Amino acid sequence: MAGRAIPGQAMTGAAARRPVLLVLASTYPRWTGDPEPGFVHELSKRLADDFRVIVLGPHAPDAKPREMLEGVEVVRYRYAPERWETLVNDGGIVTNLKLQRWKLLLVPGFVLMQAWCAWRLCRREKVDVVHAHWLVPQGLIAAGLGRPFLVTSHGADLYALRSGPMQALKRLVLRQAQAATVVSRAMRDAVAALGADVSKVSVVPMGVDMAGRFVPDAAVQRSRSELLFVGRLVEKKGLRYLLDALPAVLRERPDVTLSIAGFGPDEERLKAQVHELGLQDAVRFLGAVAQKDLPALYRRAALFVAPFVRAESGDQEGLGLVLVEAIGCGCPVLAGDVPAVSDVLAESWRIDVRDTRALAARIVQMLADPTASMNQAQEARGRLVSHLGWDQVAARYAGLLQSALPRDGGMTP
Repeated sequence: MAGRAIPGQAMTGAAARRPVLLVLASTYPRWTGDPEPGFVHELSKRLADDFRVIVLGPHAPDAKPREMLEGVEVVRYRYAPERWETLVNDGGIVTNLKLQRWKLLLVPGFVLMQAWCAWRLCRREKVDVVHAHWLVPQGLIAAGLGRPFLVTSHGADLYALRSGPMQALKRLVLRQAQAATVVSRAMRDAVAALGADVSKVSVVPMGVDMAGRFVPDAAVQRSRSELLFVGRLVEKKGLRYLLDALPAVLRERPDVTLSIAGFGPDEERLKAQVHELGLQDAVRFLGAVAQKDLPALYRRAALFVAPFVRAESGDQEGLGLVLVEAIGCGCPVLAGDVPAVSDVLAESWRIDVRDTRALAARIVQMLADPTASMNQAQEARGRLVSHLGWDQVAARYAGLLQSALPRDGGMTP
């Protein structure tokens, strides 16, 4: 892409005068079309108009060590032999550590190698400001780089990892940061409960492309009986409660089906649950679905169900962007009543999914009146576009990062 350079190459002209932003992340697309969450990339590419953006994230099998991805310079650091670089993907770090304790052995290399590569990039590329996604470990790494930084918490880093030392590290990061963001109001309350100063903490969610990708399509006929789930197959997504509720739904509506788009460490257990409940004819596991293919699912479904719960570790949704994607496509939604969801959905669209009888009754009720449900979705879409559209979200992050730059004009010599 013209005007960009892979780290280490000389830069001239207008591009050289832009401040250099280093983004630290643990979740980042491994390649174009990767079904892993891509919100850090979506933000980073929109910041590339104001900054020279370099993203430092972990390497994974089959991913390129370096590449230019939609105007973003991506550097992926090695933290183990390639076949063992499995700490992040297919469930997330917290879930992977819980399910496979041996992966704790990967953590020191994961943290130390990112810190080392970040230190080298700061000096070689004259980084002016850092955006650390997640309090730990990225925020902790940023605190040691000698650059102003913004830290963003997405949920798992704040709600899980609750030991005394980890809580102290989170407070340290928040104290050292020039600014901090969380993606929902409930998370700001959690920062206050942590004992940290919330005066520098802003609620700025990640965005959803409701202008180009997640939009309604009047030419697509919406089903009257298909339920849809999209998300990682991990505990906090609550899919097992939706499966438990499905037999009661089918007694009232035998035509109902459930499509499951996602992958993760709980997949085999959830498939076994489907067999135990005799739901093989009603449930389809679609596997990993690329972002570009999700709108077709949202536009077709009668109801999108996101049965969020608080996991045993304390982990829970930071916001629930899949809800916004569904609403963006005009799809009615129903979600588990975890605190962050209140930023997106009215109370009538939230329910304690652990009460599977009540969950089944609400699903049947919403399917019985599709016109009312779709009208509600359209109203919610209009409200969310101005709050969660990427243009608005990126502008807020750009402003926070510009404010964090040194007062002498924002350029590191």
